[in-house]
Amino acid sequence: MKQITEAIYFIPGQDDMIPDSHVYLVGRPDSKDMTLVDAGLMGKGTYKVESIRKTGVQLADIKRVIMTHTHLDHIGCLGEILRAIPDAELWVHKAEADLLEQGDERAVYGMDMFQSMCQAQYGIRPGAFMFQVHRRLEGGETLDLGGTAWEVFHIPGHSAGSIGLYNRQDKILIPGDTVYADYAIGRFDLYGASGAQLRDSLMRLANLEVNFLLPGHNRMMEAVPPGYILETAKQWEPYLK
Repeated sequence: MKQITEAIYFIPGQDDMIPDSHVYLVGRPDSKDMTLVDAGLMGKGTYKVESIRKTGVQLADIKRVIMTHTHLDHIGCLGEILRAIPDAELWVHKAEADLLEQGDERAVYGMDMFQSMCQAQYGIRPGAFMFQVHRRLEGGETLDLGGTAWEVFHIPGHSAGSIGLYNRQDKILIPGDTVYADYAIGRFDLYGASGAQLRDSLMRLANLEVNFLLPGHNRMMEAVPPGYILETAKQWEPYLK
């Protein structure tokens, strides 16, 4: 666990047979209005909750969980976390919110073969990822999260409802699985994904000044070189059609 600024903590994922997403705890602790960005893989809820406690933040001060998208490695332990923080709201982009509320798990697993494998390996019952969504995000909002301002970007491509959160003051970007360190990007062959949309989303993000890149997996980047996201987009452009 690492404190990135006074208003954001980084809780690294603990990869298992499949990756476990990072979680970011956002907000000024004295605001008592904290936000979790993403949850993580099945079975990792206790680790994430204990990591929150180590920051000194009270669980009751966490008012919402915002999902960058609803793939299994990001939403797998959401139920575990919500049992520990039962009053927290769930905020999801509208393109995936209806699926969650209807128990349609295509945006969770991405493909039938992966769904069958995970349900067998982890003992997941069908319908395990049906959640009430308290707020449907669209992109274009500016959210006050614990005294810090975050702009919401709808950045489809990796999934239909992928979002990025951007803090303009400190130039912090939380892009989910859209772009990573080391010129890597998220896959674009799952349900609701699109290579062409991912290209367009990367180009939108390339217009932002980014000092801190806080992706869903792998290492985070500090002092991001100018033009990094644009260069990443150009490297992948031949494949994003």
